[in-house]
Amino acid sequence: MDLSNLKPAKGAVHKAGKTIGRGQGSGKGGTATRGHKGAKSRSGYSKKIGFEGGQMPLQRRVPKFGFTNINRKEYRGINLDTLQELVDAKKVKKTVGLEELVALRLAGRNDLVKIMGRGELKAPLKVTVHKFTASAKAAIEAAGGEANSL
Repeated sequence: MDLSNLKPAKGAVHKAGKTIGRGQGSGKGGTATRGHKGAKSRSGYSKKIGFEGGQMPLQRRVPKFGFTNINRKEYRGINLDTLQELVDAKKVKKTVGLEELVALRLAGRNDLVKIMGRGELKAPLKVTVHKFTASAKAAIEAAGGEANSL
């Protein structure tokens, strides 16, 4: 093998389609397969999301109602039984904080976390998160642990 007989590996090169828009001699000149007139024939055309060809789009036809509070805080809820499972699986020792929950993929790095009261907790854990329900806080303290808010 030398430089005169090098060629790409089989299947590595894909033959391009017919070149269009390069004059009448190419056989694909003129309108360059775009047809005559209309938005799609123009350069720079891109259909807007939800565009229905000039018909009133569904998003504008359907009535709007309700209210979305821009200041709403979304909390990632974690129940007591989940914490007990972590203790049983020996994934947490005595403390549970935001870092441990993120490492265990129970919460995201930027999530606000709230401990909820479902299930029961037997292990004395020191839990440090953003919020607790009253029943969860009582259950953690009844098990001999601490419930600290961030």
